[in-house]
Amino acid sequence: MGSRLLWLFLPVMLPAQIIDFESNGLHYKTLTKSGVTVMFAYLPAHVKEYSIVQVSVSNGSPVSWTVKPEDFSYRKQDGETVQALPALSVVTSFLARASRHDVTKLVLTYENSLYGNITMHSTNGYESRRESALAEGVSARLKAAAAASAIALVATKLSSGQSTDGAVFFLSSGRPFGPGTLLVHTGGEMFEFPTEGEPIPLTKEKP
Repeated sequence: MGSRLLWLFLPVMLPAQIIDFESNGLHYKTLTKSGVTVMFAYLPAHVKEYSIVQVSVSNGSPVSWTVKPEDFSYRKQDGETVQALPALSVVTSFLARASRHDVTKLVLTYENSLYGNITMHSTNGYESRRESALAEGVSARLKAAAAASAIALVATKLSSGQSTDGAVFFLSSGRPFGPGTLLVHTGGEMFEFPTEGEPIPLTKEKP
């Protein structure tokens, strides 16, 4: 009898649940494990050969963790896994090849999604990087690289109560990601987000 009563008072350990929600036209998924919360959504803007994901990581645990783009990877249905690129690789690519139109489109898309999401508030995210990075650009190429350095998620140490956001870039050869799983190894946990893949942009029919 006593053992039965003990089981009744033990906390029920339920598996962490993925929460889906819409915000400003984007479909977000969020998951919390051990106090660390990861949130992501595909960005509709495509730049050259990249698929881009907007992410936010909040540290509600008592331990400090470092978050970096390399913590993110995408596992396709055929088993192939694509790892996100380091921020420096993205900035270098923008410096070499990105056009002004590419950068403007990406900045506008990112800011619209960031400011339209009332649940995303960062202490070490885009706003703080933008103030320093965008002031450094002089030529069009340097401005493109500066914009990329402000938007791209960079390695950030998060103390308890801190958070960050940024764009994570995957090489996709210009083809949208199909169904698969976004994997995030951070906070001593593995976050797995099954996804149907990137939404295919609607194209206007020719008259």
